[in-house]
Amino acid sequence: MTGARAEVELSVDVPVDQFWEAVTDLSRIGDWSPECTYAGWLDGWSGPVVGARFEARNRFPNGLVTQVVCVVVAADRPYSFGWRVFGGAPETEEHFATWHYDLRPAARQDQTVVRQSFIHGPGDSGARAAVRADPENAAALLQGRLDQLRRNMTATIEAMARDIRSRRV
Repeated sequence: MTGARAEVELSVDVPVDQFWEAVTDLSRIGDWSPECTYAGWLDGWSGPVVGARFEARNRFPNGLVTQVVCVVVAADRPYSFGWRVFGGAPETEEHFATWHYDLRPAARQDQTVVRQSFIHGPGDSGARAAVRADPENAAALLQGRLDQLRRNMTATIEAMARDIRSRRV
């Protein structure tokens, strides 16, 4: 499972600097994401800086709700924002996922090419627990989760872009 990857790339009708603002506005993620219902900065941090921490809460279709701690590993305004996800204290646990947004201007000035990626591992995760509970279906479980992540990433990016465009009108 470690290294399993999901990625989407979409072109949106939003300038790169405006999309960066949305991607890094943790207070709004619950408005856009089908899975992440909340995110907020921790420990006095208030914006995307390498080393900054935030918490996030996710709700899954089966009703499971999780809370994680994330540490920013990339913050290159307005092109790159990434973080690692921990089930507990980052000082004592291995991260179980890395998320990243790469933004680049598209052919038109008012467009952005958005690439969002997810890489699993190496730490323990819900996906790993599901595979341990049903090893005969490990491949199908992993593929199902990666497909779900791609759908959720696409839905989130599209919702962000719609929201930004609606505020410009």
